[in-house]
Amino acid sequence: MRFQNKIALITGSGRGIGRAIALQLASEGADVVVNFFRNRGSAEETAQQIRDMGRRALVIKANVGETEQIDKMFAEVKEAFGALDILICNAASGFIRPALQQDARGWDWTMNINARSVLLCAQQAHPLMKVQGGGYIVSISSLGASRVMPEYIAIGASKAAIEALTRYLALELAPDNIVVNAVSGGIVETGALKHFPRRDLMVSEGLARTPAGRLVTAEDMAKVVAFLCTSDAQMIRGQTLIVDGGFTLPT
Repeated sequence: MRFQNKIALITGSGRGIGRAIALQLASEGADVVVNFFRNRGSAEETAQQIRDMGRRALVIKANVGETEQIDKMFAEVKEAFGALDILICNAASGFIRPALQQDARGWDWTMNINARSVLLCAQQAHPLMKVQGGGYIVSISSLGASRVMPEYIAIGASKAAIEALTRYLALELAPDNIVVNAVSGGIVETGALKHFPRRDLMVSEGLARTPAGRLVTAEDMAKVVAFLCTSDAQMIRGQTLIVDGGFTLPT
Protein backbone atom coordinates (compact mmCIF):
# COMPACT_ATOMS: atom_id res chain seq x y z
CA MET A 1 0.00 0.00 0.00
CA ARG A 2 1.26 3.45 -0.95
CA PHE A 3 0.82 5.05 2.48
CA GLN A 4 1.71 2.21 4.82
CA ASN A 5 3.03 3.62 8.12
CA LYS A 6 2.44 7.21 6.99
CA ILE A 7 0.76 9.85 9.16
CA ALA A 8 -1.69 12.21 7.45
CA LEU A 9 -3.50 15.27 8.79
CA ILE A 10 -6.51 16.47 6.82
CA THR A 11 -8.13 19.69 7.97
CA GLY A 12 -11.91 19.78 7.75
CA SER A 13 -12.09 16.03 7.26
CA GLY A 14 -15.32 15.20 9.03
CA ARG A 15 -17.32 15.39 5.82
CA GLY A 16 -17.30 16.18 2.11
CA ILE A 17 -14.02 16.28 0.21
CA GLY A 18 -12.00 16.12 3.43
CA ARG A 19 -13.69 12.91 4.51
CA ALA A 20 -13.16 11.36 1.08
CA ILE A 21 -9.45 12.21 1.24
CA ALA A 22 -9.13 10.81 4.75
CA LEU A 23 -10.78 7.54 3.74
CA GLN A 24 -8.74 7.30 0.53
CA LEU A 25 -5.43 7.70 2.37
CA ALA A 26 -6.50 5.31 5.12
CA SER A 27 -7.56 2.71 2.54
CA GLU A 28 -3.99 2.79 1.28
CA GLY A 29 -2.39 2.37 4.71
CA ALA A 30 -2.20 5.82 6.32
CA ASP A 31 -2.98 6.64 9.93
CA VAL A 32 -5.13 9.76 9.89
CA VAL A 33 -5.69 12.84 12.00
CA VAL A 34 -9.31 13.93 11.47
CA ASN A 35 -9.77 17.63 12.11
CA PHE A 36 -13.16 19.27 12.56
CA PHE A 37 -14.55 22.54 13.89
CA ARG A 38 -18.32 22.19 14.46
CA ASN A 39 -19.62 18.67 13.81
CA ARG A 40 -17.93 16.18 16.14
CA GLY A 41 -20.40 13.42 15.30
CA SER A 42 -19.47 13.47 11.63
CA ALA A 43 -15.75 13.53 12.47
CA GLU A 44 -16.12 10.57 14.80
CA GLU A 45 -17.94 8.66 12.07
CA THR A 46 -15.04 9.32 9.71
CA ALA A 47 -12.57 8.20 12.37
CA GLN A 48 -14.51 4.99 13.00
CA GLN A 49 -14.48 4.15 9.29
CA ILE A 50 -10.71 4.60 9.35
CA ARG A 51 -10.35 2.35 12.38
CA ASP A 52 -12.53 -0.25 10.70
CA MET A 53 -9.82 -0.41 8.01
CA GLY A 54 -7.29 -1.30 10.69
CA ARG A 55 -5.67 2.14 10.77
CA ARG A 56 -5.24 4.59 13.64
CA ALA A 57 -7.41 7.71 13.75
CA LEU A 58 -7.05 10.75 16.00
CA VAL A 59 -9.91 13.28 16.13
CA ILE A 60 -8.95 16.89 16.91
CA LYS A 61 -11.32 19.84 17.20
CA ALA A 62 -9.73 23.05 15.94
CA ASN A 63 -10.84 26.14 14.08
CA VAL A 64 -7.94 26.63 11.68
CA GLY A 65 -8.91 30.29 11.38
CA GLU A 66 -7.43 30.77 14.86
CA THR A 67 -3.66 30.70 15.30
CA GLU A 68 -3.78 29.34 18.84
CA GLN A 69 -5.99 26.44 17.80
CA ILE A 70 -3.63 25.51 14.96
CA ASP A 71 -0.76 25.50 17.45
CA LYS A 72 -2.71 23.25 19.80
CA MET A 73 -3.68 20.87 16.99
CA PHE A 74 -0.09 20.34 15.88
CA ALA A 75 1.04 19.92 19.49
CA GLU A 76 -1.45 17.04 19.76
CA VAL A 77 -0.19 15.54 16.50
CA LYS A 78 3.41 15.74 17.73
CA GLU A 79 2.51 14.15 21.06
CA ALA A 80 0.53 11.33 19.44
CA PHE A 81 2.76 10.51 16.47
CA GLY A 82 6.01 12.48 16.76
CA ALA A 83 6.07 13.22 13.03
CA LEU A 84 3.89 13.98 10.01
CA ASP A 85 4.15 12.75 6.42
CA ILE A 86 1.14 14.34 4.74
CA LEU A 87 -0.75 17.59 5.32
CA ILE A 88 -3.95 18.24 3.39
CA CYS A 89 -5.30 21.78 3.81
CA ASN A 90 -8.96 21.23 3.00
CA ALA A 91 -10.89 23.19 5.64
CA ALA A 92 -12.96 25.94 4.05
CA SER A 93 -15.65 28.43 4.91
CA GLY A 94 -16.89 31.73 3.57
CA PHE A 95 -19.63 34.28 3.10
CA ILE A 96 -21.39 34.05 -0.26
CA ARG A 97 -22.26 37.67 -0.98
CA PRO A 98 -21.87 40.22 -3.79
CA ALA A 99 -18.80 42.44 -3.60
CA LEU A 100 -20.68 45.51 -2.40
CA GLN A 101 -22.30 43.54 0.43
CA GLN A 102 -19.15 41.84 1.67
CA ASP A 103 -18.00 43.22 5.02
CA ALA A 104 -14.69 43.14 6.85
CA ARG A 105 -15.79 40.44 9.27
CA GLY A 106 -16.86 38.07 6.50
CA TRP A 107 -13.70 38.81 4.53
CA ASP A 108 -11.40 38.13 7.48
CA TRP A 109 -13.28 34.96 8.46
CA THR A 110 -13.01 33.58 4.91
CA MET A 111 -9.38 34.50 4.35
CA ASN A 112 -8.21 33.25 7.74
CA ILE A 113 -9.83 29.83 7.50
CA ASN A 114 -9.23 29.22 3.82
CA ALA A 115 -5.88 30.85 3.09
CA ARG A 116 -3.99 32.01 6.18
CA SER A 117 -4.41 28.54 7.67
CA VAL A 118 -2.44 27.05 4.76
CA LEU A 119 0.58 29.16 5.66
CA LEU A 120 0.30 28.57 9.40
CA CYS A 121 -0.31 24.83 9.05
CA ALA A 122 2.65 24.52 6.67
CA GLN A 123 4.86 26.32 9.19
CA GLN A 124 3.81 23.88 11.90
CA ALA A 125 4.07 20.82 9.66
CA HIS A 126 7.56 21.70 8.42
CA PRO A 127 9.59 20.50 11.45
CA LEU A 128 7.48 17.34 11.77
CA MET A 129 8.22 16.50 8.14
CA LYS A 130 11.84 17.67 8.07
CA VAL A 131 12.81 15.43 10.98
CA GLN A 132 12.08 12.35 8.89
CA GLY A 133 13.36 13.54 5.54
CA GLY A 134 10.38 15.16 3.85
CA GLY A 135 6.67 15.08 3.22
CA TYR A 136 3.75 16.27 1.12
CA ILE A 137 1.41 19.26 1.43
CA VAL A 138 -1.68 19.54 -0.76
CA SER A 139 -4.28 22.31 -0.53
CA ILE A 140 -7.79 22.36 -1.97
CA SER A 141 -8.63 25.26 -4.28
CA SER A 142 -11.53 25.91 -6.62
CA LEU A 143 -12.22 27.34 -10.07
CA GLY A 144 -13.26 30.60 -8.42
CA ALA A 145 -9.57 31.35 -7.90
CA SER A 146 -9.27 32.37 -11.54
CA ARG A 147 -12.87 32.60 -12.80
CA VAL A 148 -15.56 35.05 -11.70
CA MET A 149 -18.44 33.26 -10.01
CA PRO A 150 -21.61 34.92 -8.66
CA GLU A 151 -21.27 36.20 -5.07
CA TYR A 152 -17.98 34.32 -4.65
CA ILE A 153 -15.61 37.26 -4.24
CA ALA A 154 -14.26 36.49 -0.76
CA ILE A 155 -13.97 32.75 -1.30
CA GLY A 156 -12.52 33.26 -4.78
CA ALA A 157 -9.88 35.63 -3.43
CA SER A 158 -9.01 33.17 -0.67
CA LYS A 159 -8.61 30.36 -3.20
CA ALA A 160 -6.38 32.54 -5.39
CA ALA A 161 -4.27 33.19 -2.29
CA ILE A 162 -4.04 29.43 -1.70
CA GLU A 163 -2.67 28.90 -5.20
CA ALA A 164 -0.09 31.67 -4.71
CA LEU A 165 0.92 30.21 -1.33
CA THR A 166 1.32 26.84 -3.00
CA ARG A 167 3.92 28.24 -5.38
CA TYR A 168 5.88 30.06 -2.66
CA LEU A 169 5.81 27.13 -0.25
CA ALA A 170 6.85 24.69 -2.99
CA LEU A 171 9.98 26.74 -3.62
CA GLU A 172 10.91 27.39 0.00
CA LEU A 173 10.26 23.87 1.29
CA ALA A 174 11.86 21.99 -1.61
CA PRO A 175 15.31 21.86 0.06
CA ASP A 176 13.75 19.81 2.86
CA ASN A 177 12.15 17.41 0.37
CA ILE A 178 8.63 18.68 1.08
CA VAL A 179 6.46 18.58 -2.04
CA VAL A 180 3.72 21.22 -2.20
CA ASN A 181 0.80 21.33 -4.65
CA ALA A 182 -2.90 22.14 -4.85
CA VAL A 183 -5.98 20.56 -6.40
CA SER A 184 -8.76 22.70 -7.82
CA GLY A 185 -12.18 21.13 -8.15
CA GLY A 186 -14.95 22.00 -10.55
CA ILE A 187 -18.54 21.67 -9.35
CA VAL A 188 -18.12 18.94 -6.74
CA GLU A 189 -21.14 16.99 -5.53
CA THR A 190 -21.01 17.56 -1.76
CA GLY A 191 -23.30 18.99 0.88
CA ALA A 192 -21.52 22.34 0.53
CA LEU A 193 -23.46 23.00 -2.68
CA LYS A 194 -26.65 23.60 -0.68
CA HIS A 195 -25.21 26.90 0.56
CA PHE A 196 -25.12 28.37 -2.94
CA PRO A 197 -28.26 30.37 -3.79
CA ARG A 198 -28.10 29.24 -7.43
CA ARG A 199 -27.33 25.62 -6.59
CA ASP A 200 -29.84 23.99 -8.98
CA LEU A 201 -28.79 26.22 -11.87
CA MET A 202 -25.10 25.54 -11.12
CA VAL A 203 -25.68 21.81 -11.22
CA SER A 204 -27.77 21.79 -14.41
CA GLU A 205 -25.40 24.11 -16.27
CA GLY A 206 -22.41 22.22 -14.93
CA LEU A 207 -23.75 18.93 -16.24
CA ALA A 208 -24.58 20.47 -19.61
CA ARG A 209 -21.09 21.84 -20.21
CA THR A 210 -18.93 19.10 -18.68
CA PRO A 211 -17.48 16.87 -21.43
CA ALA A 212 -17.08 13.97 -19.00
CA GLY A 213 -20.87 13.85 -18.70
CA ARG A 214 -21.11 14.09 -14.91
CA LEU A 215 -20.09 16.30 -12.03
CA VAL A 216 -16.91 15.77 -10.04
CA THR A 217 -17.27 13.69 -6.89
CA ALA A 218 -15.39 13.99 -3.63
CA GLU A 219 -13.82 10.63 -4.43
CA ASP A 220 -12.49 12.00 -7.74
CA MET A 221 -10.76 14.76 -5.80
CA ALA A 222 -9.42 12.35 -3.20
CA LYS A 223 -7.76 10.12 -5.78
CA VAL A 224 -5.86 13.04 -7.32
CA VAL A 225 -4.83 14.32 -3.90
CA ALA A 226 -3.55 10.85 -3.01
CA PHE A 227 -1.50 10.70 -6.22
CA LEU A 228 0.16 14.03 -5.37
CA CYS A 229 1.27 12.50 -2.06
CA THR A 230 3.28 9.72 -3.72
CA SER A 231 6.79 9.47 -5.14
CA ASP A 232 5.24 9.35 -8.62
CA ALA A 233 4.46 13.06 -8.18
CA GLN A 234 7.92 14.10 -6.93
CA MET A 235 8.55 16.34 -9.93
CA ILE A 236 5.20 18.12 -9.72
CA ARG A 237 5.94 21.17 -7.59
CA GLY A 238 3.90 24.29 -6.87
CA GLN A 239 1.17 23.35 -9.31
CA THR A 240 -2.61 23.52 -9.14
CA LEU A 241 -4.16 20.48 -10.82
CA ILE A 242 -7.69 21.08 -12.12
CA VAL A 243 -10.19 18.26 -11.62
CA ASP A 244 -13.35 19.36 -13.43
CA GLY A 245 -14.19 16.74 -16.06
CA GLY A 246 -13.33 19.29 -18.76
CA PHE A 247 -15.80 21.92 -17.48
CA THR A 248 -13.40 24.78 -18.17
CA LEU A 249 -12.51 23.66 -21.70
CA PRO A 250 -15.50 25.01 -23.71
CA THR A 251 -15.43 28.73 -24.48
